[in-house]
Order: sequence, then C-alpha cells, then structure tokens
Amino acid sequence: MPAHSIEARASQRAFFGVSALLFAVSTAVTIAGAASMSAMGEMPMPGGWTMSAAWMPMCGQTWSGLAASFLGMWVVMMVAMMLPSLVPMLRRYRDAVGGTGGKGVTGLGWLTTVVGLGYFFVWTAFGIVAFPLGVALAALEMQQPALARAVPLAVGVIVLIAGALQFTAWKARRLACCRATPGRCLMSPALPADAATAWRHGLQLGLHCSYCCAGLTIVLLVAGVMDLRVMAVVTAAITVERLAPRGDRAARVIGAGIVGAGVLLIARAVGLG
Repeated sequence: MPAHSIEARASQRAFFGVSALLFAVSTAVTIAGAASMSAMGEMPMPGGWTMSAAWMPMCGQTWSGLAASFLGMWVVMMVAMMLPSLVPMLRRYRDAVGGTGGKGVTGLGWLTTVVGLGYFFVWTAFGIVAFPLGVALAALEMQQPALARAVPLAVGVIVLIAGALQFTAWKARRLACCRATPGRCLMSPALPADAATAWRHGLQLGLHCSYCCAGLTIVLLVAGVMDLRVMAVVTAAITVERLAPRGDRAARVIGAGIVGAGVLLIARAVGLG
C-alpha cells in the first residue's frame, strides 16, 4: 500500500477519534453543568411555571459572572449538540482540500480545526446575543405578573410556529445547503488550502447551520435551555434531519412532532390539558 494512502487513513482515524473524544467530553461537561444548574433550583412564577437559574444570578454572583457562566455552558452545549452533524461536513471539507493536494496530514488537521473554530464562533455569537435578551425578558417577567402569566401560552405558540417552520420552502433550502456535497451552496470542489479560507468556510458553515436550526434553537431556548431532555430531543432532531437518507421528509416528521407539542402546550396553558 502506498505511503500516502496509509498516511491518509491514519489521518482519517485521528479525525474521527478526536471528534469522538471532543463529543464525549463536551457531553459530560454539559450533563454536569445542567445538573449543577438544576441543583440551584428554579424560581416559581405566576402562571404555574418556573424560571431557570440560567437567567438570574445566584447569591453572591455578579452579572458578569453569570454572563461568563452562561456563555461557557452555551459553547460546551453547542459543541455537544452540533458535533454529530458537523463531523460529516468537516469530512467533506477534508476530502475537498485533500483532493487539491492539501498540506499534508498536519496541515489538513490544522485547517480542519480552523473550520471548526469558525463554525462554533458563529454559535458563540448567537449565545452572546441570546443572553442579554433572555435576562431582559426574565426581568420583565419578574416585574410584570401579567406578562409572567402569559408565558406558558406564549411558549406554546412559539413552539407551534417553530414546528410549522419545518414545513417551509425556506427550511428546505437551508437544509439542502447543510447536506450539500462539495460545490453546492457552501464551497467549490477545490478549496484553497489556507487558514483564511478555512476560517471563512467555517463561518459560512456556521451561518447556514444557524439558519437551518433556527426553529429548533428557538424551541431549545423557550422550552428549557439547560434542560437535558430538551437538549437531547433537539440534538436528535438536528442530527436526524442532517444525516437521514431523506432529510426533507425527516424535517417534516420532526415538524409534525413539534407542532403537536406546541398544541399540547397551548391547551395546557388555557386550561384544556
């Protein structure tokens, strides 16, 4: 067997091994963080729901400390949730760059890392935006009991809309881009093998992914941003619609389930459940 073929196979094994290790570590840290957050308790609110400790500082905690804690957990959680569907995209990138002659195993590993960093930079930016919005909304809910009582109904409506989004042509186009082979939507078949291009490609992947996952991410935020059950369901949904043979059909099935959950939440909120 040619030496370059052996080297390529070793590189592939290392890529999947590092990805598996990163997923295992991020999942373990996410579970530990969620358990720690759950142990802090939640605040009972008018309307029969509880507010997560993610949006309010604990005794002796500063707002900057809360923001840093939230962002750290958010990034780790996104790695755990998005890595299963990101790995195939990174592999396609490696194949495209490798097909141009690449920069050897070490260079290819470094470029793959840069793509991943660009991808998760987008999700980090999303968390930076989500935190102050969540804190501001939580403050309003604590100050306005009428607003707090409307939250269960609002959550149901938002989940219903997020489910309906799964059936739209917009969602279908975004999902097609995320599942694209080289040369469609995301990249040319022969990407330049340099760090700047890798970073831009990672940003592009992250933006397309955040668009595609917009509805599912909103479900995560409103239904329980630190709830392990919600995280597991959203992770499974994102992974299935990206990797299943018929992703468009999977997205619609997932949408039907989300719509059903939204209807149940609305029924419960108006006292019919």
